[in-house]
Amino acid sequence: MLPIAVTLGILSLYGPVGVGLVLASWMASFGGLVLFGGVFADRFTARKMMIGADLLRVVTHLVIAFAFFAGRPALWLLIVMSALSGLGAALFQPGVNSMVPQIADDPQRANAVLRVADAIARLLGPGLAGAIVLLGGAGVVYAVNAGGFAVSALCLLALRVRLLAVPGTKVIRDLREGWREFRSRTWMWSVILVWSVYGITLFGPSWPLGAELVTKSLGETAYVIGVTGEGVGSIIGGLIAMRYRPSRPLFSGALAMTLFMAMPLIIALRLPLPYLVGGMVLAGASWAFWSVMWATSVQTQVPGEVLNRVTAYEVAGSVLSIPIGQSLAPVAGEWLGAENVLMFGFATGLAGIAVLIATPAVRNLRAVPRA
Repeated sequence: MLPIAVTLGILSLYGPVGVGLVLASWMASFGGLVLFGGVFADRFTARKMMIGADLLRVVTHLVIAFAFFAGRPALWLLIVMSALSGLGAALFQPGVNSMVPQIADDPQRANAVLRVADAIARLLGPGLAGAIVLLGGAGVVYAVNAGGFAVSALCLLALRVRLLAVPGTKVIRDLREGWREFRSRTWMWSVILVWSVYGITLFGPSWPLGAELVTKSLGETAYVIGVTGEGVGSIIGGLIAMRYRPSRPLFSGALAMTLFMAMPLIIALRLPLPYLVGGMVLAGASWAFWSVMWATSVQTQVPGEVLNRVTAYEVAGSVLSIPIGQSLAPVAGEWLGAENVLMFGFATGLAGIAVLIATPAVRNLRAVPRA
């Protein structure tokens, strides 16, 4: 629900620049601090870190909710709270990836189930969030989100799986060890390098400029329908990943990601609503399938004792460039035209897939057989 609240709630107050700044503050905080989240998760166990992260996000979302209830929230407050929420995500995310192989015998199936569950939430969330924003305001969405983080913390508190912390040395030494493990895997840093470019040219501009183009040409309702279509696609992609077990997961995932590029192309061309929905379904399905293939590869190819730290480098490399893209997108959109920026993202997206497929370490990475 949160992307809808940010987009529709803040877009009407501060325009695409405001949306870009709020999203960028979250991404910058998340990307800049997730490395330390990985180190601390290894030291103090992922479960404890995740509970603390959820409680932090309960507070930040309630602050934003009350700010909306009180009237027009200041942009600086939205940016600061968004950055703190990004910190919570930075503490939470490394633990998610490391817990899966410890509590599931079949990591790929577990990742697919997580992706489907997330997609169902995203499917129901946009319509619900859109209705709430239009009828009750963005503050209600933030309040509901705070409740969701509270429930997550309670569920983690009830989790009885014993996760052992790795004895830590100095933080810098732990970071260096994680970096050595990360850079020793060509398949991993090759993907992250491409994703870093995507952050500036594709992922970063998609939310502010995509939302602006769709709402202007087709209306806010069409935007909500389009995001809902992405949720449907994610369910489809997750279900496919649950059943299909390719011998070369990253190669198959990269091929699937070519379908993702339909989304920026269709938005840039301002095609009618049926095309928008179709493109969003393809984008959601391809992204979900790729995400399962990628997460499973990381979890099964990296030793458990360094998985949190390696995951932190992987996540940081994937998202650090996104706030740059989000911040530059409104300026680039005014200078070059939003349609041209998205078309450039479409072109670089296809080029990135070609690079991944041409990289032997990515193309030939084999799936780890189930025990």
